[in-house]
Amino acid sequence: MDLFYAFAEPRRRLIVEMLARNGQMTATEISGNFDISPQAVSQHLGVLLQANILRMKKKAQRHIFQLNPASIRELEEWAKQTERLWDERLDRLDEVLKEEKKKNAKK
Repeated sequence: MDLFYAFAEPRRRLIVEMLARNGQMTATEISGNFDISPQAVSQHLGVLLQANILRMKKKAQRHIFQLNPASIRELEEWAKQTERLWDERLDRLDEVLKEEKKKNAKK
């Protein structure tokens, strides 16, 4: 499962934000923060697990979820790389504009 597909749904992003804030939460605790059925929340948790964004451990009847730091770092690295590419493109544009300005100043 693709990280970006998993993050595309707003409720899944909220789940990730809750776990980032709280460290770990049970499925019941997570579900209590939404106005959708526990089954729907469970499906969202399943997508996040398949994308390897979350880890889950079982304690008796409880399912405890927490973030997988490796996936968060992967997303962070992608964002940094994209920012570097964008900055390089803007730097090239800046150089072209400076050259154009010099040419127009000579006229």
